[in-house]
Amino acid sequence: MENQLNFQKKSYSELLLYLALNIKDFQILPKIKLETDLPQKVRDNIKTYFCTYKSACEFANQIFLEIHNPGAIKKYCQQSKIGKKLPTAFYIHISALEELHPLLRLYENLAHRLYLKGFSQEKADAKIATLIKFNFDKPTISYLHYPDFDIDPHPALKTSISINMNEGKIEQRNYSHSQNPPVLHRKETFVSPEYPHYQKFAQLTSAEVKLGLLDNTRLIGTRQGWLTHLKNHGIEIRDHDVIQHTIEMPIPKIERHKAAIVRKQISKPVRLAVEANLFTESTTFFDYGCGYGEDIKLIAKKGYLSAGWDPYYLPETPCIAADIVNLGYVINVIESLAERREALIKSWQLTKQILIVSALVLIDDSKTEGKVAYGDGIITARKTFQKYYEQEELKSYIDQVLNVDSIPIDLGILFVFRDETEAQNFRASRLRTRLSTPIITCKNKRFEDYQEQLIPLMNFMSERGRLPVRGELAEETDLIAEFGTFRRAFQVILQATNYQEWDKITDKRRQDLLVYIALTKFGRRPKLSQLSVVVRNDIKVSFGSYTQACTLADLMLFSLGEPDLISKCCQNSCIGYKSANSLFVHVSTVAKLDPLLRLYEGCANRTIGRLNEATIVKFHHKLPIISYLFYPDFDREAHPVLHTTMNIDLRDLSVSHEDYTNEYNPPILHRKDALVTPDYPHYEKFAKLTVQEEDRGLLNNFKQIQNRLGWLKCLEENCAEIKGHRVYWRTNVDPYQLKILKSADAARKRRRKQQLNQE
Repeated sequence: MENQLNFQKKSYSELLLYLALNIKDFQILPKIKLETDLPQKVRDNIKTYFCTYKSACEFANQIFLEIHNPGAIKKYCQQSKIGKKLPTAFYIHISALEELHPLLRLYENLAHRLYLKGFSQEKADAKIATLIKFNFDKPTISYLHYPDFDIDPHPALKTSISINMNEGKIEQRNYSHSQNPPVLHRKETFVSPEYPHYQKFAQLTSAEVKLGLLDNTRLIGTRQGWLTHLKNHGIEIRDHDVIQHTIEMPIPKIERHKAAIVRKQISKPVRLAVEANLFTESTTFFDYGCGYGEDIKLIAKKGYLSAGWDPYYLPETPCIAADIVNLGYVINVIESLAERREALIKSWQLTKQILIVSALVLIDDSKTEGKVAYGDGIITARKTFQKYYEQEELKSYIDQVLNVDSIPIDLGILFVFRDETEAQNFRASRLRTRLSTPIITCKNKRFEDYQEQLIPLMNFMSERGRLPVRGELAEETDLIAEFGTFRRAFQVILQATNYQEWDKITDKRRQDLLVYIALTKFGRRPKLSQLSVVVRNDIKVSFGSYTQACTLADLMLFSLGEPDLISKCCQNSCIGYKSANSLFVHVSTVAKLDPLLRLYEGCANRTIGRLNEATIVKFHHKLPIISYLFYPDFDREAHPVLHTTMNIDLRDLSVSHEDYTNEYNPPILHRKDALVTPDYPHYEKFAKLTVQEEDRGLLNNFKQIQNRLGWLKCLEENCAEIKGHRVYWRTNVDPYQLKILKSADAARKRRRKQQLNQE
């Protein structure tokens, strides 16, 4: 019965494909005008499945038209039960093409015709594809040739042919002579269970997964990376069998417990969870691999039920489930891939709500110099093992092992939510602009009489940018009883406040939503049902439907691909300090930027995470790079010193770091007022300092003053000194020189006043 059903489905799919390919008058396709033009077998099938020819053509035509819907290809790829699904692409073996939805088969058929058209028949026949790749982020299909797919456990790519469906362009890449071609893993995902070698492929993948060999996709994507990975762990793959060898090189005994650190304060990963208000009154906490257990004690002091386990320091403590579980700097000290994976999975199994995962991220290569290399890490002088991750590598590892979409919070720190709705709420909350409720500007007796009842409605409007839906406002009973509707109540509020401020709030909240929805494109975009009720109401009021919101968000996201767009946004920004090639803004102002710049910066921190201590965000004009700069004394020092910089290249999400803590002549900051907005607490103080420095001529030569020594020299030459955020004349200087400088200062002040009067 099941085989018969599969046959019927296949016949139905074949019929739709046949009709769709023939009813359209394309350059490369014949056109059928009458039912009588069809073979008798096709007519019989039409009668069986559609009753009439007209009905069949309507179905086929609908499929053809749907191809042009940008989300249709991704939708049907993700629904497929066969094939390898990645965030930006779908791969399937050529033998499994018949199992795909008719729309995907039609899409591939059109690509194949373009492919045949682009090569002579002889050359086309020679280029036999093994896998077909459907791209989601651009309208292309790629044909990938792995000649040893069946016999090589991890075959190498020989040729790749990509076809742009919009432009008809064909690009070919040949890896035949490459010393380090891409290689395949998890071969069983590309084929159907009926494929002759399916079981052999699946058994190999299962063995590799248990050993943790496939956890780090960045290291194993090429032949040399894969072979080095296997060698480092004493493993050989022979005819689809995993063979483990004993590593002969003498390795010092690894003493993991020595990696534990004595802390006097809550560890940074747990502190960030506390600051993010993830701990509520009844929250329970468990520290898996707790070391000396300081986090347990410190969290308990805050009034939360906490416990922990450690294989060396607290081995007898039972591992119990908790709302928040911390796996703090554990996976980086485990040298065994299998044990490392096991620790991550066990901590996740104990998690009821949120898992905090942290590991060391390599910032300074000198940490690994002169150390004994072992596996994918090093042996330290204290005989501990350390695996230094890259930020993207760490997220990829967590996501792959746990099948989740973890949220980067800071370097080496990620949160994993058990509930997808809570995860989406958290993501959305991090993108919400901080807005103040408009102040009361006009006296209105009716407003004054009912102010107590109206304040909750004002707060809700400020928070959501819309009127509440029934059931969302705790105080709604009295409000509705008095005014009848929320809209009438809000009309009274408008009589006492500035309506333009409410319009700005509504617009800002709409922008917040668009940026959030656009960024979900990089992970698993949630279904509408996975969003909280309040967010669903936000979307309905702001956009009408989730589909419309996603369409607008994607259009905004795709617009970032225009080379000059970011540069124009930076140059036109009314916030921030502009240099020739960059825009610098304080982190507090990012939410106030143009939505496209917010989205651009979000592309970096959505995957990598924003440096938590970051003070300044730097947008590069000519390169797709976002930089986070940390100035520890930004508020306190007039010209703070740069401590560290993290650069994220959006082309490949690679991360580089620069540390200036030991620099003799580090970069310093000027014009702090330009980096913030007028509502920043210290804006007035910063602005007055900048005006003083401009009047003294101290900021005329930026090249000279961008580093500390150059700035000190400039101050000395201009007989100036900085105390707090004020400029003073030095007293122990040549009187004549001081007189000349004061005269120049007075002249600049007069010019500035004249310019202000003219404006």
